[in-house]
Amino acid sequence: MSAPASKVWSVAKLYFRYGTMDSAKSMNLLAVAHNYRKQGKRILLMKPRLDTRFGASKISSRSGLEAEADVMIDGDTTLDPADFAGVDCVLVDEAQFLPPPVIEDLRRITVDPGVPVICYGLRTDFRTNLFPGAQRLMELADRIEEVKVTCQYCHRKAICNLRFVNGAPTVRGPQVQLGAEEHYAPVCWGHYDEATRQLSTETSGATMRPS
Repeated sequence: MSAPASKVWSVAKLYFRYGTMDSAKSMNLLAVAHNYRKQGKRILLMKPRLDTRFGASKISSRSGLEAEADVMIDGDTTLDPADFAGVDCVLVDEAQFLPPPVIEDLRRITVDPGVPVICYGLRTDFRTNLFPGAQRLMELADRIEEVKVTCQYCHRKAICNLRFVNGAPTVRGPQVQLGAEEHYAPVCWGHYDEATRQLSTETSGATMRPS
């Protein structure tokens, strides 16, 4: 059997830019979108439909910047590469909530039609476990870049998301729980470990409070 004829692809890159809560990921995305549009280039903004914290189709940063998403992703969404012809860049917010098959579709879009895809999101949840979408991005992305912020309680780099419910840290509850009475703090490993070790022995929770 003869080998299949080779085809030279103009392959763009898949990027995963991850960070903890409050690391300005969405602001970074919106700034990149602004720069592309300022140059007259066509972009597509995407987000998971389940994220309705700032509006069903809004991509918003805590700085006040916002934009409308062009494509909303559901659990059963499939992406047709033909729909991305002529697009200069795809920007994805809250990528950790994307189903892994959609991450694979985005990977294919970088090959044909050859559009760069930049995904922003969390790497791990409040129990330090990878989100499924983030895991697939870690496996497939050409470039993995950290969006950094310092710990809420010290000057070390934050790498964990500490969940608070009713003012107290917790490691209980579902991985995705949008719209609940909760708050997240970006923390270093030392402060995360301090809070969660106390939770393992004190049913009333740890004594740390968000500042």
